[in-house]
Amino acid sequence: MEDLALKSAAVHPAGAGHNWPRNDGIELDLSWVLDQRVNLSAAERRVQTLPGRRTVKKDAQAAWLLKAVTCIDLTTLNGDDTTERVKRLCAKARQPVRQDILDALGMGDRGITTGAICVYHRFVSTAVEALEGSGIPVAAVSTGFPAGLVPHDVKLREIKASVADGAREIDIVITREHVLTGNWQALYDEMRDFRAACGDAHVKAILATGDLKTLRNVARASLVCMMAGADFIKTSTGKEGVNATLLVTLAMLRMIRAYEERTGNQGRLQAGRRHFRREGCAELPVPDEGRAWAGMARTGPFPRRGIEPARRHRAPARTSCQRRLFGPQQTPDRIIR
Repeated sequence: MEDLALKSAAVHPAGAGHNWPRNDGIELDLSWVLDQRVNLSAAERRVQTLPGRRTVKKDAQAAWLLKAVTCIDLTTLNGDDTTERVKRLCAKARQPVRQDILDALGMGDRGITTGAICVYHRFVSTAVEALEGSGIPVAAVSTGFPAGLVPHDVKLREIKASVADGAREIDIVITREHVLTGNWQALYDEMRDFRAACGDAHVKAILATGDLKTLRNVARASLVCMMAGADFIKTSTGKEGVNATLLVTLAMLRMIRAYEERTGNQGRLQAGRRHFRREGCAELPVPDEGRAWAGMARTGPFPRRGIEPARRHRAPARTSCQRRLFGPQQTPDRIIR
């Protein structure tokens, strides 16, 4: 048991996902973009097989739930947000799981935190101050989130203001009109400008897949954004009628795989606004479809019930949990997007 604990001892610091290499992008290849097709019936069949083939139960469920915690961008994006709400959210990000539960699993010294905190620009400085010393990065939604219909120069100024206040990740929303009208050059140029405005901060391109109508549009938009230098591609804002689904996740992961195979740059996917327990565990293994890391974002305070009942009777399996969660070749850095 002690030897296994030693093998699992190497832990990346909180917010390690922020240290991923940047995606410099490539020139827009319209022929590659227009060649993308999605076989809807085949994709639906594939998605239907995933929950039954890759279920996680008992000790494995506790391990995957802890892994899911480290993937979350803990988020509050509401019109009634306040400074005190953001501070409470930051406190939850530092300690998302009760200490007695972590101790019972043998994970008390692992530094389990959420992947990031995501807020509007107004609260970036508040979150940065509240998270000082934790290593947890602050992400800011920008570019007229969630609709993205403000003037382009305003979008760029908003990005720069958030970076100046300490945001280390910027969540931009694309102009959906560019996708719906097939104006891929405009989408590429827009994304390049966003990438440049972010400077050293990572940029996440929110596609708002519920507004894009077809999986073909989702696939093409994913590819264009990665060509333009998006470090992460993200499914949704959480404000659309339809947000992240396994179907669009699969389509985006296949584009990440294609982009990596051609360019050598590993893309990252983030799924917006997921229900934590069942859907989270079902989707964590899905990145195998694209050989990419995946993360989940959830709007609102972290649900205490999401982790605790699932492992209430699992405390004795501390060694199994360590092995399943980290293993000899897997460390609990931020497996995000």
